[in-house]
Amino acid sequence: MFPVSPEKETALRSKLENLGIYEKDLEESFVRSQGKGGQNVNKVSTCVYLKHIPTGEDVKCQKTRSQGLNRYYARVLLFEKIESLIKGRESEERQRIEKIRRQKRKRSKRAKGKMLADKRLHSIKKTGRSFVNINEGDTY
Repeated sequence: MFPVSPEKETALRSKLENLGIYEKDLEESFVRSQGKGGQNVNKVSTCVYLKHIPTGEDVKCQKTRSQGLNRYYARVLLFEKIESLIKGRESEERQRIEKIRRQKRKRSKRAKGKMLADKRLHSIKKTGRSFVNINEGDTY
């Protein structure tokens, strides 16, 4: 049905059935994609809109220029979305965003002081490495 390997397709189907997502519960429609892709994207409805009727969750996928692959990826996205809803786990995307937020937050005064002290020590160490010619007073 999808232009992927049979193993991938059967793995996806088993994952969906384990969560209780069946093809009969899915409402699928196709719309025109936007962006890169040229004439193919402008003439063919390659973007897939998929809605799971019991939960009301929906996804829109225009990852590739192929409608068949987008149908596969839309089901993968829907599976991940419903799985995170059912199992209450944070999705990988949410974890990635939280990690970036933690990295960007302002340092505490103590951490900033320690970091600056380390930088000063490193600077002193590097200046001690410079070679001074005693005869001419030049630094190399």
